[in-house]
Amino acid sequence: MSYSKKNYSLTLTDIITLIVLGLFPVWKIFNINADFPVFVFVLPIVIYIVEEIALNKKTLKQIISEGGKKFMGLLLILVIPGFIYLFISKADNNFMTLSFVGPKEHVIPDFSFVNQNNEIITNDDYRGNIYVANFFFTTCPTICPIMTYNMRIVQQRLSVYPNIKFLSHSIDPINDSPERLLDYANEMRANLMNWNFVTGEKESIYDIAKEYFVNAVEDSLAPGGFFHSEYFVLVDKEGKIRSGIDKEGNIVGVYDGTKDTDIKDLINDVKVLMAEYKRPKKDEK
Repeated sequence: MSYSKKNYSLTLTDIITLIVLGLFPVWKIFNINADFPVFVFVLPIVIYIVEEIALNKKTLKQIISEGGKKFMGLLLILVIPGFIYLFISKADNNFMTLSFVGPKEHVIPDFSFVNQNNEIITNDDYRGNIYVANFFFTTCPTICPIMTYNMRIVQQRLSVYPNIKFLSHSIDPINDSPERLLDYANEMRANLMNWNFVTGEKESIYDIAKEYFVNAVEDSLAPGGFFHSEYFVLVDKEGKIRSGIDKEGNIVGVYDGTKDTDIKDLINDVKVLMAEYKRPKKDEK
């Protein structure tokens, strides 16, 4: 009895397919702080078509008819799961809702500050927008650069969405002039189209921090002479603080601006809040 041996060789399409199939679990295992790029599911099919046209001089019609099994196999293995993933990820947001932090009637009070362009910034500039707020100072030697970097990540990840803004309050108004805030924003490569770095009267800044349920005070014992919370606060279009819940069902309240996991949760919760506004509102009694 004799056995025939077949030589198997991996094509570029096969290699890309294996990479794509392996990429998704890696994305989830390492909890990468970004949406999975669904377009990669169609990449092997595109490469397969290019290979057949460039190397084998086939037309698209020939590729579909002669290589039907492989073409359909790639379609079933990659494209359909990609659309299922996309549908599920969007559907999750459409059926979720965020909790109110503090009393439901609590609203961020009126404020008036000066931004990096020496312009007056008030509630009116944020009314009708979802926004993320935090507190910092430009000479902060510890957590502020990390927080600002992560705020920039949030901004970039949500750049395709309308009606989202960002607001960073300096807790050192003596040193953080509008000119210094602009320099700092540029140093941190912040996109100032929808992000204001503001300063104002010291007491006004500290008082508004309390309304966000975070800390901001002078402290000679703290690094840089100030103490402030590392939190990002999510505010809805009505000026109310919102957040998701943790695995135990507790309201998160705020998001740690120094932790990648919290940043990912914040990005997702902003999307949930946006989806919430798209749903028909029930009449409240």
